[in-house]
Amino acid sequence: MARILVVGPHPDDQELGMGGTIITLAQQGHDILLLDVTNGEPTPLGSVETRAKEAAAALEILREGATGRVERWLLDLPNRFVEHTIENRHKLAGVIRAWQAQIIFTTFPEDAHPDHRAVTRCIEDARFDAKLSKIEMPAPIDAWTGEQKQLGPTIYPKWLFYYYATHLRWVADPKFVLDISGALEQKMRSIRAYDTQFVQPEKNRKALEWIEASGKYFGSRIGAEAGEPFYTKEPVGLTGFDALKM
Repeated sequence: MARILVVGPHPDDQELGMGGTIITLAQQGHDILLLDVTNGEPTPLGSVETRAKEAAAALEILREGATGRVERWLLDLPNRFVEHTIENRHKLAGVIRAWQAQIIFTTFPEDAHPDHRAVTRCIEDARFDAKLSKIEMPAPIDAWTGEQKQLGPTIYPKWLFYYYATHLRWVADPKFVLDISGALEQKMRSIRAYDTQFVQPEKNRKALEWIEASGKYFGSRIGAEAGEPFYTKEPVGLTGFDALKM
């Protein structure tokens, strides 16, 4: 089983972009870390305390039926002020080493939100930095709990994939779609756990409609009940066609 790191600039990005994939992979037995780079605040109706409760509630929903570990850490960089810096790259490299991530998912690089663009740049570089043996990386502290994590050995994650949680009116042109049949309703519940973001604000409720519609649409492209699209800059290696949706 793989050790997977799913990076979100803000709590809820992972659920929005690939919640069904997180559920599916966790039920297959993979170990998954959701890393919230910021706490997502300030927002009009939220607070640091409510976002922490919402992120924890969403995590419990994502864990339903899981046979692998599913954890959530907060790096706690400042929301709306994330920058592509060496310091932030190394903080993310510390997370990669602490989790021993073999596969990384992060947000699609084209985005209107500066945090999303900066986080994606940082994690792309951190993937490389995590393998450097003569540069000290900081041991990450999970700001949700205050627990300091222990660094593991140097590592270079084999795969880096991008999920779509963009603020642009972007029509996804994915390199592959993952079958999340049976997980869409659970994904939608995990998003609704963010009450201050998608339930209380009336204007944001429409997002739930098109996210669900998107899941069904991308599922239809591969002959499945539901699917989630992903982008990659590197060719995907196959050992056979057993996993292909036929």
